[in-house]
Formats: sequence, C-alpha cells, structure tokens
Amino acid sequence: MPANLDTDLLRAFVAVADSASFTRAGERLGRTQAAVSQQVRRLEDTVGKRVFERDTHGVRMTRDGEVLLAYARRMLTLNDEVLALMHRSPTVASVRIGTPDDYATMLLPEILARFNAAYPEVMVEVICDNSPDLVAEIDKGRYDLALVTRHAGEAGGELVRREPVAWVAPPLDPVPPAGPPPGHRPVESLDPLPLALFPKGCVVRDLAVAALDGIGRDWRVAFTSKSVVAVHGAVMGGLGVTAMEACTVPPSLRRIGAAEGFPDLPDVDIALHRARGTAPKPVRLLADAIHDLVGRQLLGRRKPDPVSAKEAAQ
Repeated sequence: MPANLDTDLLRAFVAVADSASFTRAGERLGRTQAAVSQQVRRLEDTVGKRVFERDTHGVRMTRDGEVLLAYARRMLTLNDEVLALMHRSPTVASVRIGTPDDYATMLLPEILARFNAAYPEVMVEVICDNSPDLVAEIDKGRYDLALVTRHAGEAGGELVRREPVAWVAPPLDPVPPAGPPPGHRPVESLDPLPLALFPKGCVVRDLAVAALDGIGRDWRVAFTSKSVVAVHGAVMGGLGVTAMEACTVPPSLRRIGAAEGFPDLPDVDIALHRARGTAPKPVRLLADAIHDLVGRQLLGRRKPDPVSAKEAAQ
C-alpha cells in the first residue's frame, strides 16, 4: 500500500517554504520551532527525499522540495475547498413571494436588488398571480409572503401603503399643422370605451368597471393579459384605456380623469400577507425590506439594522 501524505505535514512544509524559516513558520502555525522541524522530518521520511537544506545561511529548498511544493499547494487548496463545501449549510436559505405581475415589474426590482446586495446567500423566488388567488394560496402554505392589492380598509394582511388608482390612456399624437385627420378621436372618447385590463379577479379591474357602470358609461374589453408589460403596450398602442395603481404607471403613458369625463377611482391598499407559523429569518428580513421601501412614504419606518448573510441563513 502506498503511503498517504498528511495535510498537517504539508502545511508545515509550505509555511517553512514561504517564510524561509522554521521559527517564523512556527509563529505562523502557532507551533514551536522544534514541532515544525519534527513535522518536516516526518514528511521527508514519508516521501523518501530531503525537502530542505539547512546551513548557517538559513533554509534552502532542494530540487525535490520545489517539485513537492507545487503539489502541496494544490493538495491543500483542494482539501480546504472540500471541507468548506461539506461544512456549508445543508440548504440554501430561500423565500417564496407571490405578487401580481405589476408589482413584480414596477415595485419589487429595487427591493430585491437591495436585499440581494445585503443578503446574497438568500434565494428569492417570485410567483405572479391575481391578488385573491395569492391570498388563498398563502393560507395553504404555498408561499412565505404575498404582496397583494386589497380594497382600502379591507381586513387581512399588513397594510404596507395606501395607493391611489389612476385612469391611463396613450399619449396624444402631435396635431399636424393642417389639424387632426377627419374622424380622429382620442381612444378615451370612443363609445363604447375600449379597455385594456388584467383578467377577472383583479381588484383594480373590478373598481374600474364598477365606476364606469356607476356613471352609465358603455365599455368593452378590448385587451386582457396578466402581464403588466403587455397591458402597458396595449395602451401605448391605442388599443384601449386602463386603470392601474399610480405606482405602476410608466411615464410614457398619460393619466386622465374628470376633465376627460372619467369618474374618480377609490384608493387601494398594498398589503403584505405572511404564511402561518414562525417565519424563518430570511422571510422576516424580506418582509422588513418591503415595509421599508414600499411603505416608507406612509409608515415612515426606519431601516432595519444590518444583519449578516450568515445570520440571514439561520
């Protein structure tokens, strides 16, 4: 059977080679000079070669020692990598958060970017769906958190921010010098009014159609999608008018209201739901970040104290 190289002996050998001194190597390793010398002699016995020449001028590495040094460094690096891998946490800390597509696109990116910078070891998974469906699923334990829309003042979840809802239309085309073409009308003046909406179950959709019904305005659904980017694109392309939370309106679109004959829309609440039971630390940290960055205008919360990534994973 071939002999096995002891990594402790290799570490002593590398320390002497790097410091060119048994005494300094001992200080580096927390051992006496005699203990380091003994380890090097044991290594030489194992490999059957002299690795150092000692004389009055100090310590010099032999040719065999130079060959061994390159292998020793590689072996120690591999040893340390394996131990670090084996000693890591058995599971990577993770958080599953459900939210409508418009919040995932317009609200969460800044939050997740800051959260990742502070806690890079925590994996975040975002699932998009309508708010009522997300609330039902978090009660089943499918998600850790759900950032959703609810009617203003409605019970359930933690109030993060109260948000106004706006009517949104495409930008007005520049009027040519000769005037608008015959028959041209802004999309918001069409009858019935074409709407670009999220699917049924969306809280803002329900508010919008109820408000139109309340003033007797005829409407039709011209476009529907779960994707806020698609709804933005449909409005930008003139397919219809929409209603959305003010924080999700891009600057490229035009807000309209009473001047164009549209009824006021009630505010909505942005609310945070948590899964039942005691939440792991990563979940609590992300919830704090959401309250801080989304709710700071309303709640005036201070930023949470910094916590290390290691603590976040516990």
